[in-house]
Amino acid sequence: MSKDLTNSVVDRQNILNNPFALAEIERAAGVRGILFEAKTVVLKEQVASFFDVTPRTIENYLERFADELAKNGYEVVKGKRLQELKLAIRTAGVPETDFGNLASTPQLAVFDFRAFLNLAMLISESERARLLRQTILDIVIDTINSRTGGGTKYINQRDEDFLQSAFAEENYRQHFTDALKVCVDMGQFKYAIYTDRIYVSIFKEKSKEYRLILKLEKRESVRETFYAEVLDLIASYEYGFAEALRGGRETLGRMLTSWETDALFKSFEAQPHWKPLVEKARIKMASRDLAFRDALHVQLKEYVTPLRREEYERFLGERSEDLTTRLQEAADVLRRLKDR
Repeated sequence: MSKDLTNSVVDRQNILNNPFALAEIERAAGVRGILFEAKTVVLKEQVASFFDVTPRTIENYLERFADELAKNGYEVVKGKRLQELKLAIRTAGVPETDFGNLASTPQLAVFDFRAFLNLAMLISESERARLLRQTILDIVIDTINSRTGGGTKYINQRDEDFLQSAFAEENYRQHFTDALKVCVDMGQFKYAIYTDRIYVSIFKEKSKEYRLILKLEKRESVRETFYAEVLDLIASYEYGFAEALRGGRETLGRMLTSWETDALFKSFEAQPHWKPLVEKARIKMASRDLAFRDALHVQLKEYVTPLRREEYERFLGERSEDLTTRLQEAADVLRRLKDR
C-alpha cells in the first residue's frame, strides 16, 4: 500500500512509536547534533539548513503541527536548562551563525531525533525531506520483516497470549458447532453462515472478504491470523450463542428454523455488553493490520489508531517469539509434567 506520510498522522505516529525501526533510521540518517540531557538534539536553524528550507518554513510547520511535534520531542528550552544547553552548544562547537548570538538568546527551540523525523514526514517543500521519507518507509518495512523472519501474515502468533487463546477458542468452537448441529434445522452450510455472522458482527467482514484483504491462500486458515483479543471475543460469541441456541430449542421443544436462528442471533449480538469488547477488537485488528501487515480493513478504517510503543515490543521485541518456538516450549512443559 502506497503511503503519503505528509497526509497521514497515523502512519507518522506508527513510525515514531516503533523503537526498532527508529533505531535503524537514526543510524541511516546520520544526523549529527548536540548532546543535551543524554540525547542528541538539533536546533531549529540546523533543521532548516538540513532540509534546505528557510527558518520561517520550519516555523510555519511548528504553528500548524504544534501538538504533534511537541508530543514527539520538540520543545523550547528556557531558564536553567537553557544555560545547560548553551554550554552543550559551546562544547559541540556549533557556530553562532547557525542560530544567532548565544549570550543574548532568551530561549532556543530544539528537536530530538523523533521530532526531527516527525518534521521530515511533514515538510512537502524539501527534496531532502522527500528522499528521507522514502528511506524511512523502506527501513520500516525491512525492520519488521527482519524481526518476523521475512513476513507478517502470522505476526499475531508472535504474541505470548496467542497460543492460549487459540487453544481455548478451538474448544469453544466445538461447543458452537455441536449446538448448531442439534439445535438448527438447516444443511451443512449453516456452519459457514453463522461463523460469518459472528465475523461480521465483530469486524464487519465475512471470511472471504477477510481472506482477500490479508491475501490468504486457499489452504491457509483465517483463524490462525487472528490476534489473541479477537480470538477471545470470537470464543465468547461462540459459547454465548451456543447456549442461546440450546435455550431456544429447549423452549420450543424442537430444532430452530433458519428464520428463528437469525432472529435469535440478532437479539444476541445486540446485547449492550458486547459494545466495548467489539470496539476494542476492531481497534486492535484495524490498527495492527495497517501497521504490521500494511493491510487496510476499509470497513474498520474509522477504528485505526497509531500503535503504542508497547505494541511493537509485544510483537517485535524480545518477548515475542514465533509459533514453532512456543509449541516446542509447550511440548517441553507437558513432557516434564508427564515425567513426574
